[in-house]
Amino acid sequence: MDFDLDETQRELRGLAADLLAREAAQERLEAFERTGAAYDAGTWRALAQAGLLSAVLPEDLGGAGLGPVELAVILREVAAHAAPVPAYASLALAAVPVAAHGTDAQRALLTPLAEGGTVLTGAYREPGPSGAVATTARSDGGGYVLNGVKTFVPYAAEASVILVPARLDGAVAVFLVRPDQAGITPQPAATTEPLSRVELDDVRVGPDALLGEGAWRTFRRSAVAGAVALASGAIEGALKLTTEYVKTREQFDRALAQFQAVTMQIGDVYIAKRALDVAMWAAVWRMAQEADDTDEILAIASYNASDPVMKAVYTCQHLHGGIGLDVTYPLHRYFALAKHCGHLLGGAEDQLDTLGALVAQEA
Repeated sequence: MDFDLDETQRELRGLAADLLAREAAQERLEAFERTGAAYDAGTWRALAQAGLLSAVLPEDLGGAGLGPVELAVILREVAAHAAPVPAYASLALAAVPVAAHGTDAQRALLTPLAEGGTVLTGAYREPGPSGAVATTARSDGGGYVLNGVKTFVPYAAEASVILVPARLDGAVAVFLVRPDQAGITPQPAATTEPLSRVELDDVRVGPDALLGEGAWRTFRRSAVAGAVALASGAIEGALKLTTEYVKTREQFDRALAQFQAVTMQIGDVYIAKRALDVAMWAAVWRMAQEADDTDEILAIASYNASDPVMKAVYTCQHLHGGIGLDVTYPLHRYFALAKHCGHLLGGAEDQLDTLGALVAQEA
């Protein structure tokens, strides 16, 4: 079995890497962070002009019709360059489920996204375990009434629409909700990405707000796979930065990389990164194949993102010494992003519980 990227995927990775190396250069990121803006609109438009936002959109909407592997390629590069853009929110949390399960009118919402003219998002997390859905929906007069609370919703105030999973008649359905229909309260974020608590108090939506059958499974898998891809990019960026640092930083007239203890710690970081990469690529490949064990492999990848990789970014920070804690040094962006992904995925214990439940179902 060959998990190497094919020619199209390698070209997509090269395009994203080259563009973000320019758009998300250190000086550009520092300038953006001084603005206090929610995201870098210039980089967002540049991604659109390069066709990277439309790559995973259907061909009938002007996209390239690519799948989960290509989405992971894009998100991984976004994270590896710490680019402050709503790619995860707009693509993984919104575009993928809408493209797969939306009506023609719902799918038309993706056209301005391809042009970089809008932001979309989805509400994956709630209080409690990752992936749990307590929010409810009930039929009412031809439409639906939603009640519940969503947490850590990225770009909720900036989005044109929020995808909201809710329990309807014993199953989980996904609804399109406008931000002005819900109560939005900012929440603390590890990164510069704005996160919000979204309260749904008898929010009424029309029958045209409901996505088609199977939307929840697609939404959930895309949310998890996207977060894992971000974590993979974050540890890639952190390892690259740390490797260069220990090569040049000297102590006792020797480069840090010449000390055996440092070499062993860098090796541990590399092993954690590779373990996540293998699980992440396997998971998105299985998603593309609609394999029966997709959720199990996603849980394994999520565990690696939530525990070994988190320990690895702490190691990267430790090897930098005091500069690793300096927010003017770029390592903090990767550290914060890795922490953010771990929280989004629910943490290591949550993923072990998920994996145990999936294994028990097969027994």
